[in-house]
Amino acid sequence: MELGLVLQPDPPASSVVSLIRRAEDNGFEHGWVFDSCVLWQEAYLVLGRILAETSALTVGPMVTNPLTRDWTVTASLFATLNDMYGPRTVCGIGRGDSAVRFIGRRPGTLARLEEAIGAIRTLAGGGEVDLAGTPVRIPWVREGRLPVWMAAYGPRALALAGRVADGLIIQLADPYLVEWMVRGFRDAAVAAGRDPDTLAVCVAAPAYVCAPEAIAHARAQCRWFGGMVGNHVADLVARYGEHSGAVPDALTEYIRARDGYDYTHHGRADNPSTDFVPDEIVDRFCVLGPIERHAERLAELTVLGVTQFAVYGMHDAVPATIDAYGAAFGKGARTMELS
Repeated sequence: MELGLVLQPDPPASSVVSLIRRAEDNGFEHGWVFDSCVLWQEAYLVLGRILAETSALTVGPMVTNPLTRDWTVTASLFATLNDMYGPRTVCGIGRGDSAVRFIGRRPGTLARLEEAIGAIRTLAGGGEVDLAGTPVRIPWVREGRLPVWMAAYGPRALALAGRVADGLIIQLADPYLVEWMVRGFRDAAVAAGRDPDTLAVCVAAPAYVCAPEAIAHARAQCRWFGGMVGNHVADLVARYGEHSGAVPDALTEYIRARDGYDYTHHGRADNPSTDFVPDEIVDRFCVLGPIERHAERLAELTVLGVTQFAVYGMHDAVPATIDAYGAAFGKGARTMELS
């Protein structure tokens, strides 16, 4: 399993770059940043600097969306980065959450997302697409390549990812729910005539390495994540209802006490909109405690077909967690295990 680090591009960008460079030094293979250009700094400028200051890391947004940028702009951004630094990017994309909701818009439809995935990947690869009757191609792209990984939770989104995406992004680390989601993704890939073993599966969630007696503090630092996931779960409940059988109750029951969400605190440890998230959900969705507990969870996820674990670094112990993961699971540690 590969390792990734996910950060919000808060100012100063130099701190974001420094942390992701530290992750590469610890054997991480991927660096991700949020793409919500009003709440944080411009993701692609930060990604360009990360590429300039690292040697082999693959970078991308976690995640962009089909609404806040024209698809030709998104494709050109990726193609430019790949031309400057080699094929070291991946496009993480979803329907849209903070980037669109914070400016008063609604997430995109799955139909629009499907069209965007095809257009962005084709354009960044140097191919031609039809945009509302106009054939469009980026003329300076030669033999480009852009993997597109789609974030998904619900059955329809998982099916779409299996049909058209190069990878799946699951934003929680509960093995029970990951198994359900991976199954839907892989089944859809098989039905579409694709080999699921060629597709990536990235699980992204907060990880906090600490002693057992510090678990309460770790939960407090990571409780925001249950609130973030709850935004997407609320959409699923609105579509399918509770106890519908379409989505596991283990995913939906905890949001009953949810009362709105303040995006100005999105992804922050002090988010006041996450009081409804119980300890059980924090423990299931995140990975907390001694490094041995992290090893057990990553082993479970590996068996389920997960190919990357991306650590959400939004808490007060990010450098220590990066170093602990590097020592236990980084590329050097994995190489020694195989030798």
